[in-house]
Amino acid sequence: MSSVPTTAAAHPAIASNGLSKWFGEGSARMTAVDQVALVAQFGEMVFIVGPSGSGKTTLLSMISGILRPDAGTVTINGQDIWSLSTDQLAELRLNSIGFVFQDYHLFARLTAAENVAIPLILQHHDWNDAIAQARQSLEVVGLKDRGDILPVKLSGGEQQRVAIARAIVGAPQILILDEPTASLDGDTGKMIIAFVKEKILNQQRCILIVTHDARINEYADRIIYMVGVHDPVHGTVYRHDRLRPGHRPGDPADQRHADLLA
Repeated sequence: MSSVPTTAAAHPAIASNGLSKWFGEGSARMTAVDQVALVAQFGEMVFIVGPSGSGKTTLLSMISGILRPDAGTVTINGQDIWSLSTDQLAELRLNSIGFVFQDYHLFARLTAAENVAIPLILQHHDWNDAIAQARQSLEVVGLKDRGDILPVKLSGGEQQRVAIARAIVGAPQILILDEPTASLDGDTGKMIIAFVKEKILNQQRCILIVTHDARINEYADRIIYMVGVHDPVHGTVYRHDRLRPGHRPGDPADQRHADLLA
């Protein structure tokens, strides 16, 4: 299991520079992410918001070592992740990053508890210990009595909570969540995000969340707006304070993006 910084970190938890991804070739080439620079610190919960098709999920995939960028760099705690070997990158994802995907990615033939225990098993935990920790994680997300149930017998919201329980079970340094409350009611969504912030963030970990759920915005330390590549200011990541390369106070785009973040 990864160690977590106990003092001020020498490096940001996550940093990208000039990060770009495109698909296709020639006239058919489509740019999904264009020259994105982003920094997230340990002890910070950052939300990324923006319209559908603006590249948010593609950005997360590159930051988390799943999708190789066509240009730019990504560092996690100072380590250039795309300079690592395939095995080293897999180890980094296993030990340092917890994921919650939009589509859950649960194994159909495993129970909820067994699904949650997978990261611990891969980290060579004893089976009984892994299942015990998995059940504790399920209890946190309100599924104490659902550990022995197969995913097909769970509702969409319950499957989402199993995925969240799996992401937090090993207390990773970095937690990356793609629409974590999409299938949850308002109260449950707030409960989950409040827990993540209290239990994970207070241990000086970094949490990066893509969301369209304005109900949970109150839990963000910082909200970043990501502009789509067809926007006049394409490929730029915005913060609440609107700091960005070439920004000047009074930029007409400020009010437009303030409205989108509201």
